[in-house]
Amino acid sequence: MTKEDAKGNEQVHTDFKERMTYGEYLQLDQLLSAQKRLSDHHDEMLFIVIHQVSELWMKLILHELWAAVHSIRKGEMQEAFKMLSRVSNIQSQIIHGWDVLSTLTPAEYIQFRDKLGQASGFQSYQYRMVEFALGYKTPHVLKIYEKDPVLHKELKEAYESPSIYDAAIEKLMEAGFPINPQLVERDYTQIYEADPSVEAAWAKVYKNVDEYWNLYQLAEKLVDIEDWLQQWRFRHMKTVERIIGHKTGTGGSSGVGYLKKVLDHRFFPELWEVRTKI
Repeated sequence: MTKEDAKGNEQVHTDFKERMTYGEYLQLDQLLSAQKRLSDHHDEMLFIVIHQVSELWMKLILHELWAAVHSIRKGEMQEAFKMLSRVSNIQSQIIHGWDVLSTLTPAEYIQFRDKLGQASGFQSYQYRMVEFALGYKTPHVLKIYEKDPVLHKELKEAYESPSIYDAAIEKLMEAGFPINPQLVERDYTQIYEADPSVEAAWAKVYKNVDEYWNLYQLAEKLVDIEDWLQQWRFRHMKTVERIIGHKTGTGGSSGVGYLKKVLDHRFFPELWEVRTKI
Protein backbone atom coordinates (compact mmCIF):
# COMPACT_ATOMS: atom_id res chain seq x y z
CA MET A 1 0.00 0.00 0.00
CA THR A 2 1.39 3.39 -0.97
CA LYS A 3 1.51 6.37 1.35
CA GLU A 4 -1.21 7.95 -0.77
CA ASP A 5 -3.46 4.86 -0.32
CA ALA A 6 -2.87 4.85 3.41
CA LYS A 7 -3.67 8.53 3.59
CA GLY A 8 -6.86 7.96 1.60
CA ASN A 9 -7.96 5.15 3.90
CA GLU A 10 -7.29 7.32 6.94
CA GLN A 11 -9.50 10.03 5.52
CA VAL A 12 -12.30 7.52 4.91
CA HIS A 13 -12.20 6.50 8.55
CA THR A 14 -11.70 9.93 10.10
CA ASP A 15 -13.81 12.27 7.98
CA PHE A 16 -16.94 12.40 10.13
CA LYS A 17 -17.99 15.91 9.19
CA GLU A 18 -21.13 14.66 7.41
CA ARG A 19 -21.39 11.31 9.18
CA MET A 20 -22.87 10.13 12.44
CA THR A 21 -20.24 9.14 14.98
CA TYR A 22 -20.32 6.37 17.57
CA GLY A 23 -20.83 8.93 20.32
CA GLU A 24 -23.69 10.60 18.47
CA TYR A 25 -25.47 7.30 17.82
CA LEU A 26 -25.31 6.36 21.51
CA GLN A 27 -25.94 9.94 22.66
CA LEU A 28 -22.92 9.67 24.91
CA ASP A 29 -22.91 13.39 25.58
CA GLN A 30 -26.17 12.95 27.51
CA LEU A 31 -25.37 9.54 28.94
CA LEU A 32 -21.94 10.42 30.31
CA SER A 33 -23.02 13.79 31.68
CA ALA A 34 -25.85 12.28 33.77
CA GLN A 35 -23.65 11.47 36.77
CA LYS A 36 -24.31 14.49 38.98
CA ARG A 37 -22.70 14.08 42.38
CA LEU A 38 -24.35 15.95 45.24
CA SER A 39 -21.26 15.71 47.43
CA ASP A 40 -17.52 15.96 46.94
CA HIS A 41 -16.96 12.40 48.10
CA HIS A 42 -15.09 10.22 45.63
CA ASP A 43 -17.27 7.12 46.10
CA GLU A 44 -20.56 8.80 45.27
CA MET A 45 -19.64 8.32 41.60
CA LEU A 46 -19.56 4.55 42.16
CA PHE A 47 -22.99 4.67 43.81
CA ILE A 48 -24.53 6.64 40.94
CA VAL A 49 -23.00 4.64 38.11
CA ILE A 50 -23.95 1.24 39.55
CA HIS A 51 -27.58 2.26 39.91
CA GLN A 52 -27.73 3.91 36.50
CA VAL A 53 -26.25 0.81 34.85
CA SER A 54 -28.81 -1.36 36.65
CA GLU A 55 -31.61 0.85 35.35
CA LEU A 56 -30.30 0.51 31.79
CA TRP A 57 -30.24 -3.27 32.12
CA MET A 58 -33.77 -3.21 33.54
CA LYS A 59 -34.92 -1.18 30.56
CA LEU A 60 -33.70 -3.99 28.32
CA ILE A 61 -35.26 -6.65 30.57
CA LEU A 62 -38.65 -4.93 30.25
CA HIS A 63 -38.20 -4.63 26.49
CA GLU A 64 -37.63 -8.39 26.29
CA LEU A 65 -40.22 -9.48 28.86
CA TRP A 66 -43.17 -7.64 27.36
CA ALA A 67 -42.17 -8.79 23.88
CA ALA A 68 -42.01 -12.36 25.21
CA VAL A 69 -45.52 -12.04 26.70
CA HIS A 70 -46.77 -10.89 23.30
CA SER A 71 -44.98 -13.75 21.51
CA ILE A 72 -46.28 -16.41 23.90
CA ARG A 73 -49.86 -15.23 23.52
CA LYS A 74 -49.44 -15.36 19.71
CA GLY A 75 -47.96 -18.86 19.89
CA GLU A 76 -44.51 -17.72 18.72
CA MET A 77 -42.72 -19.84 21.29
CA GLN A 78 -39.21 -20.01 19.83
CA GLU A 79 -39.05 -16.24 19.60
CA ALA A 80 -40.19 -16.00 23.22
CA PHE A 81 -37.58 -18.54 24.36
CA LYS A 82 -34.77 -16.47 22.87
CA MET A 83 -36.06 -13.32 24.58
CA LEU A 84 -36.34 -15.08 27.93
CA SER A 85 -32.84 -16.53 27.61
CA ARG A 86 -31.58 -13.01 26.99
CA VAL A 87 -33.36 -11.81 30.14
CA SER A 88 -31.59 -14.46 32.21
CA ASN A 89 -28.21 -13.38 30.84
CA ILE A 90 -28.98 -9.75 31.60
CA GLN A 91 -29.93 -10.71 35.15
CA SER A 92 -26.53 -12.34 35.67
CA GLN A 93 -24.89 -9.05 34.69
CA ILE A 94 -26.98 -7.03 37.15
CA ILE A 95 -26.09 -9.43 39.97
CA HIS A 96 -22.38 -8.80 39.40
CA GLY A 97 -23.08 -5.10 39.93
CA TRP A 98 -23.61 -5.81 43.63
CA ASP A 99 -20.07 -7.18 43.81
CA VAL A 100 -18.77 -3.81 42.64
CA LEU A 101 -21.03 -1.82 44.96
CA SER A 102 -19.90 -4.01 47.87
CA THR A 103 -16.51 -2.32 47.65
CA LEU A 104 -18.25 0.70 49.22
CA THR A 105 -17.67 0.59 52.98
CA PRO A 106 -20.03 1.89 55.71
CA ALA A 107 -17.56 4.65 56.59
CA GLU A 108 -17.49 5.80 52.97
CA TYR A 109 -21.25 5.65 52.40
CA ILE A 110 -22.17 7.75 55.42
CA GLN A 111 -20.07 10.58 53.96
CA PHE A 112 -22.71 11.24 51.30
CA ARG A 113 -25.81 9.27 52.35
CA ASP A 114 -27.61 12.32 53.72
CA LYS A 115 -27.39 13.92 50.26
CA LEU A 116 -29.80 11.29 48.91
CA GLY A 117 -32.72 12.76 50.86
CA GLN A 118 -35.80 10.57 50.41
CA ALA A 119 -34.49 8.97 47.20
CA SER A 120 -34.41 5.19 47.50
CA GLY A 121 -33.96 2.17 45.28
CA PHE A 122 -37.36 1.02 46.54
CA GLN A 123 -38.78 3.78 44.34
CA SER A 124 -37.31 2.29 41.14
CA TYR A 125 -40.32 2.26 38.86
CA GLN A 126 -38.56 0.02 36.33
CA TYR A 127 -37.91 -2.61 38.98
CA ARG A 128 -41.58 -2.49 39.96
CA MET A 129 -42.52 -2.88 36.30
CA VAL A 130 -40.32 -5.98 36.12
CA GLU A 131 -42.26 -7.32 39.10
CA PHE A 132 -45.52 -6.42 37.33
CA ALA A 133 -44.41 -8.30 34.22
CA LEU A 134 -43.69 -11.35 36.38
CA GLY A 135 -47.03 -11.10 38.20
CA TYR A 136 -46.14 -9.46 41.51
CA LYS A 137 -48.52 -6.50 41.63
CA THR A 138 -48.12 -3.95 44.44
CA PRO A 139 -49.91 -0.58 44.02
CA HIS A 140 -47.75 1.68 46.21
CA VAL A 141 -45.39 2.64 43.38
CA LEU A 142 -48.39 4.08 41.49
CA LYS A 143 -48.89 6.58 44.30
CA ILE A 144 -45.23 7.61 44.23
CA TYR A 145 -45.48 8.63 40.58
CA GLU A 146 -48.91 10.26 40.53
CA LYS A 147 -47.13 13.59 40.03
CA ASP A 148 -45.89 12.38 36.61
CA PRO A 149 -49.01 11.70 34.46
CA VAL A 150 -47.10 10.10 31.57
CA LEU A 151 -45.12 7.72 33.75
CA HIS A 152 -48.13 7.01 35.96
CA LYS A 153 -50.13 5.98 32.89
CA GLU A 154 -47.35 3.63 31.79
CA LEU A 155 -47.11 2.09 35.25
CA LYS A 156 -50.88 1.67 35.50
CA GLU A 157 -51.01 -0.05 32.13
CA ALA A 158 -48.30 -2.52 33.21
CA TYR A 159 -50.05 -3.00 36.56
CA GLU A 160 -53.33 -3.94 34.86
CA SER A 161 -51.79 -6.15 32.16
CA PRO A 162 -51.53 -9.95 32.27
CA SER A 163 -48.10 -11.13 33.38
CA ILE A 164 -45.87 -13.60 31.61
CA TYR A 165 -47.18 -16.31 33.93
CA ASP A 166 -50.74 -15.44 32.97
CA ALA A 167 -49.68 -15.94 29.35
CA ALA A 168 -48.11 -19.30 30.26
CA ILE A 169 -51.31 -20.45 31.98
CA GLU A 170 -53.27 -19.49 28.85
CA LYS A 171 -50.98 -21.80 26.85
CA LEU A 172 -51.65 -24.64 29.29
CA MET A 173 -55.38 -24.17 28.74
CA GLU A 174 -54.94 -24.02 24.96
CA ALA A 175 -53.02 -27.31 25.15
CA GLY A 176 -56.12 -28.94 26.59
CA PHE A 177 -55.30 -28.99 30.29
CA PRO A 178 -58.34 -28.52 32.59
CA ILE A 179 -57.25 -25.17 34.00
CA ASN A 180 -59.52 -23.35 36.43
CA PRO A 181 -61.37 -20.93 34.07
CA GLN A 182 -61.35 -18.21 36.71
CA LEU A 183 -57.60 -17.88 36.26
CA VAL A 184 -57.88 -16.58 32.70
CA GLU A 185 -60.64 -14.16 33.67
CA ARG A 186 -59.08 -12.95 36.89
CA ASP A 187 -58.25 -9.42 38.01
CA TYR A 188 -54.66 -8.98 36.80
CA THR A 189 -53.98 -6.30 39.40
CA GLN A 190 -54.02 -8.98 42.09
CA ILE A 191 -50.94 -10.99 43.05
CA TYR A 192 -51.20 -14.46 41.56
CA GLU A 193 -51.92 -17.27 44.00
CA ALA A 194 -51.16 -20.94 43.37
CA ASP A 195 -53.93 -23.10 41.92
CA PRO A 196 -54.16 -26.93 42.01
CA SER A 197 -55.23 -27.13 38.35
CA VAL A 198 -52.07 -25.32 37.24
CA GLU A 199 -49.86 -27.50 39.41
CA ALA A 200 -51.45 -30.64 37.96
CA ALA A 201 -50.91 -29.35 34.43
CA TRP A 202 -47.22 -28.58 35.00
CA ALA A 203 -46.78 -32.00 36.63
CA LYS A 204 -48.09 -33.67 33.49
CA VAL A 205 -45.81 -31.50 31.33
CA TYR A 206 -42.75 -32.55 33.34
CA LYS A 207 -43.76 -36.22 33.20
CA ASN A 208 -44.31 -36.07 29.43
CA VAL A 209 -41.54 -33.81 28.20
CA ASP A 210 -41.51 -35.06 24.60
CA GLU A 211 -45.25 -34.56 24.21
CA TYR A 212 -45.22 -31.07 25.70
CA TRP A 213 -41.75 -29.91 24.69
CA ASN A 214 -42.64 -26.24 24.15
CA LEU A 215 -44.46 -25.98 27.45
CA TYR A 216 -41.58 -27.74 29.18
CA GLN A 217 -39.10 -25.25 27.70
CA LEU A 218 -41.33 -22.36 28.72
CA ALA A 219 -41.49 -23.68 32.28
CA GLU A 220 -37.72 -23.95 32.52
CA LYS A 221 -37.18 -20.46 31.06
CA LEU A 222 -39.51 -19.06 33.72
CA VAL A 223 -37.72 -20.95 36.48
CA ASP A 224 -34.41 -19.56 35.20
CA ILE A 225 -35.73 -16.01 35.43
CA GLU A 226 -37.15 -16.44 38.93
CA ASP A 227 -33.98 -18.15 40.11
CA TRP A 228 -31.84 -15.27 38.85
CA LEU A 229 -34.21 -12.68 40.33
CA GLN A 230 -34.05 -14.30 43.75
CA GLN A 231 -30.26 -14.37 43.53
CA TRP A 232 -30.38 -10.66 42.67
CA ARG A 233 -32.65 -10.02 45.66
CA PHE A 234 -30.32 -11.97 47.94
CA ARG A 235 -27.22 -10.07 46.76
CA HIS A 236 -29.15 -6.81 47.16
CA MET A 237 -30.07 -7.72 50.72
CA LYS A 238 -26.53 -8.77 51.67
CA THR A 239 -24.99 -5.68 50.06
CA VAL A 240 -27.38 -3.38 51.96
CA GLU A 241 -26.70 -5.28 55.19
CA ARG A 242 -22.96 -5.03 54.59
CA ILE A 243 -23.05 -1.28 54.01
CA ILE A 244 -25.76 0.06 56.36
CA GLY A 245 -26.63 -2.92 58.56
CA HIS A 246 -30.24 -2.78 59.73
CA LYS A 247 -30.69 0.99 59.49
CA THR A 248 -33.92 2.34 57.99
CA GLY A 249 -33.62 2.93 54.24
CA THR A 250 -33.27 6.46 52.83
CA GLY A 251 -36.87 6.40 51.60
CA GLY A 252 -38.19 5.25 54.98
CA SER A 253 -38.29 1.54 54.10
CA SER A 254 -37.33 -1.11 56.62
CA GLY A 255 -34.26 -1.87 54.53
CA VAL A 256 -32.79 -5.32 55.17
CA GLY A 257 -35.98 -6.49 56.90
CA TYR A 258 -38.07 -5.86 53.79
CA LEU A 259 -35.46 -7.42 51.50
CA LYS A 260 -35.39 -10.59 53.59
CA LYS A 261 -39.18 -10.79 53.53
CA VAL A 262 -39.49 -10.67 49.73
CA LEU A 263 -37.03 -13.54 49.39
CA ASP A 264 -39.90 -15.81 50.42
CA HIS A 265 -42.16 -14.70 47.57
CA ARG A 266 -42.53 -16.98 44.55
CA PHE A 267 -43.63 -15.59 41.20
CA PHE A 268 -44.38 -18.99 39.68
CA PRO A 269 -45.28 -21.10 42.73
CA GLU A 270 -46.48 -24.26 40.98
CA LEU A 271 -43.25 -24.56 39.00
CA TRP A 272 -41.36 -24.87 42.30
CA GLU A 273 -43.89 -27.01 44.11
CA VAL A 274 -44.15 -29.54 41.29
CA ARG A 275 -40.47 -30.43 41.69
CA THR A 276 -41.24 -32.06 44.99
CA LYS A 277 -44.20 -34.01 43.66
CA ILE A 278 -43.10 -35.47 40.33
